[in-house]
Amino acid sequence: MTTEQVLVAGGGIGGLAAALAAARAGCEVRLYERAAAFSEVGAGVQLGPNVVRVLHGWGLADALRAVAAVPDRLQVRSALHGGVLAELPLGARAEQRYGAPYVTIHRADLHSLLLQAVQAQGGVVLHLGQTLRGYAEQGGSVQLHMAPGKAVEGDALIGADGLWSTVRQVLLGPERPRVSGHLAYRALVPQDALPPALRTGCVTAWLGPRLHAVQYPVRGGTHQNLVVIVQGPAPRDLEHWDHSANAADLEHALAGTCTALQQAVRGVAEAGYGWRLWPLCDRPPVAGAEEMARGLVALLGDAAHPMRPYLAQGAGMAIEDAAELERALAQRAIDMPLRLRRYALNRWQRNARVQARSERNGRIFHATGPVRWGRDLSLRWLGARLLDVPWLYRGPQL
Repeated sequence: MTTEQVLVAGGGIGGLAAALAAARAGCEVRLYERAAAFSEVGAGVQLGPNVVRVLHGWGLADALRAVAAVPDRLQVRSALHGGVLAELPLGARAEQRYGAPYVTIHRADLHSLLLQAVQAQGGVVLHLGQTLRGYAEQGGSVQLHMAPGKAVEGDALIGADGLWSTVRQVLLGPERPRVSGHLAYRALVPQDALPPALRTGCVTAWLGPRLHAVQYPVRGGTHQNLVVIVQGPAPRDLEHWDHSANAADLEHALAGTCTALQQAVRGVAEAGYGWRLWPLCDRPPVAGAEEMARGLVALLGDAAHPMRPYLAQGAGMAIEDAAELERALAQRAIDMPLRLRRYALNRWQRNARVQARSERNGRIFHATGPVRWGRDLSLRWLGARLLDVPWLYRGPQL
């Protein structure tokens, strides 16, 4: 039996996870990334036990442990008065309950971990500085059209090229992502650059009217990731917004919030660091398997199901996708279109559920008036039972 050639578009977290999965399934892989070098911007990622189990299954437990932090708990606080509304123990409890820890990690560290795993796996050729123009299926193969005028042929194509996926546009049409009306301000600060009172070893979510904030440790606890999400229009020119302008606008958006939250945000500038700004976009929940795979082409991660970050599962669902892709590609007795369809059938409903829950959580996090009062009361009464998400953390039921 000849070795199948799988093409992967995109070299981010999803693309590297897809390349690793396809290589583990026995395929030869060629990955094409538009950027001239592999990189990830400075932001944190939360990985639930459902995702950590996948990474452990790929033999990456030691590599993950070397760069991640393991928060001892999740606490939810009011952004208005600062009081703790609810707590969920993590650490040893999460590992005992779900078979893997809940970890927090810098995106660049997760990306580097996957890149090293791909390089160690073998069977993957990485191509940088390659812009995908489109593709076509013909005669039982798929051909990538690259710029300028280059063509590449393979037995399958995995579109892991992100929110503005070229593969998706060809497969499903040119419909643009939805603009959520939410803006994410992100900062990364060494913990030792902050006063002791502002350092953290847990995940803290601050909930307020039309905004919320999250902070947690990364890089083994040496750094702190902070993200503040507010509602409002995005600036026209994000590329040239400077850090001082971001900080001033963020401080204005947080007027009326508690002193503790404002101190945590102000500590970033006082430590000599800045804020980066992203407008958040998503798509409606996946409506069926045909939105994730058709013929010799499948979508993975944000190309298939971009979601709002209110369940902390964007990177996680891409990694889960890759694990299912590995299982599907390994079924060599079945032809490629059916394998990719099985991949999609086993993934679309879970992804849709996470997308819908993420959007719902955003409405709850940013609630105002009586809905906010009811939310806070429910958190105080139910505590950990409301914060735990067993259907998610146990992983997909295959």
